[in-house]
Amino acid sequence: MPKMKTNSGAKKRFTPTGSGKIRRNRAFKNHILTHKSRKRKRNLRQSALVNVADEQNIKRLLCLR
Repeated sequence: MPKMKTNSGAKKRFTPTGSGKIRRNRAFKNHILTHKSRKRKRNLRQSALVNVADEQNIKRLLCLR
């Protein structure tokens, strides 16, 4: 059986943590930033963890166990 290929789009967007969870960046910090508050933009810089319901699908894309 051939090797599994990692999904290139997922590889660029998600990184696994040491404990096996998946880290992601937040959305809505791309354009039209003038009407968003400074606090909101600052909080969007922080990365977040992927929801438990989506974790298995993303791990499959990244070829993780």
